[in-house]
Amino acid sequence: MTISPDSVVYFQWGIFSLNATLVFTWVVMAILTLTSWLVTRRISDNPDISRWQNLLEVLVTGIRDQIAQVSHQQPGNYLPFVGTLFLFIAMANLLNVVPGYLAPTGSLSTTTALAICVFIAVPVFGIASKGAGSYLGRYLQPTWFMLPFNIIGEISRTVALAVRLYGNIMSGTVIVGILLSLTPYFFPVVMQLLGLLTGMIQAYIFAVLAMVYIASATSVYEKAEDPDQADTLSSDQ
Repeated sequence: MTISPDSVVYFQWGIFSLNATLVFTWVVMAILTLTSWLVTRRISDNPDISRWQNLLEVLVTGIRDQIAQVSHQQPGNYLPFVGTLFLFIAMANLLNVVPGYLAPTGSLSTTTALAICVFIAVPVFGIASKGAGSYLGRYLQPTWFMLPFNIIGEISRTVALAVRLYGNIMSGTVIVGILLSLTPYFFPVVMQLLGLLTGMIQAYIFAVLAMVYIASATSVYEKAEDPDQADTLSSDQ
């Protein structure tokens, strides 16, 4: 039973190895890129649209609504980053139904890379929204003595974000493998379906947590406390 796709090596040359994590990460990216191109190449604003465009609009609208609810801001600035996180993780997990496929999200290296993207995005959005001085000043609140603890908090939540996604995907693989050895027909199918559901939930949770961290960095909740701004925001949404 293969727990991590890192252990499946297809090609080795010196210190460089081509493992299943890299291969299936590229596969997921290729599928997302090709699908987006096929759907958007004939995009139309007419009432009579294709089913694929309708599905795309429903998906994008749903992600925008979730970002707006979490951040209390216009979702346009965050949609490309958060939406890409969700779509990549969701597609990587959904493809588990394909025989021979190994989800790259079952590798700690992949989930760590995704968490590092969030770790970098948080200060980028924070500085863009508040300015470097104002954003970095939050690490000194309520006193300068809290600086190392605030930094440790940033690092620890990044680690938790990576381990949470990896642990949930990996545990599902282990359970399916155990049940397959005990009852090779019915239970593995049920667990595979539950695994797909869990994968979608984990994609949603990862994207929401990323948006929560970004919203915290941009102090959107403080802005929403202004009655005039809150009314303006609600009318814009």
